[in-house]
Amino acid sequence: MTVRYLQLPLFCALALLLNACGEVRDSAPANYSKQWHEIPNALPQPVTPSRYGNPDSYEVNGKTYHVMDSADGFAQKGIASWYGNKFHGRRTSSGEDYDMYAMTAAHKTLPIPVYVEVTNLDNGRKAVVRVNDRGPFHEGRIIDLSYAAATKLGVAQTGTANVMIRVVKSKQDLNRQRSASIVESPVTEGDKLYVQVAAFSTEENALQHLGRLQSEGFRDVRLHIESKKGKPVYRVRIGPLPSEHVAKQLLTQLKQNQHQNIKIIKAN
Repeated sequence: MTVRYLQLPLFCALALLLNACGEVRDSAPANYSKQWHEIPNALPQPVTPSRYGNPDSYEVNGKTYHVMDSADGFAQKGIASWYGNKFHGRRTSSGEDYDMYAMTAAHKTLPIPVYVEVTNLDNGRKAVVRVNDRGPFHEGRIIDLSYAAATKLGVAQTGTANVMIRVVKSKQDLNRQRSASIVESPVTEGDKLYVQVAAFSTEENALQHLGRLQSEGFRDVRLHIESKKGKPVYRVRIGPLPSEHVAKQLLTQLKQNQHQNIKIIKAN
């Protein structure tokens, strides 16, 4: 459970989209009977950015938060908390009413709405939630879960938990990204220079990694599909590059961003 700042855009200044009007104690709903395994995940749907929930930046308690332009490939580790009865029915940062029985969550900087998979690293449970609110504004905490989501993950019982979150997309959005980004190996004369960043056996994982690179500012990120022993291999590459000098500079940048097993290759 968390002590949470009241929100949101219709209560205080629209420019901030948040209401730091004071602290209140939260509580769990009475007579909530669903068991964690009975609670369904949120089903990722194509998203349209919230009209009110995505300012360039906003301020809470003297700290400025910058909303991300893109959620592609985003992942984060930290502490999850939850919010419940006190805020049920109140407006969220997206302008929707908060429903503690829905699979939703709050995050400080992700564009909203967006879907994330949350893994409770303390017990291994996973859940998919729809982020439609801002918070939590406590040091070290990265996501505030609805009561239903917290119950499914086992966080309602402990109050907080160590979690990993990663952005997930609808099939429609993945297909659109695939159409825009996938490049089959071109038929051209001579080999070209690339930096290969990763290889995957599934298209979904490859597209998630491709999105991460794009969100980090890398350009000319491509997905090359090859067949190995009758099975597809999805290789995430950057290029073609004009010279080995540029390729080596790119390797340095990727290593600084914690990318591993990267290499310079030549391919046609």
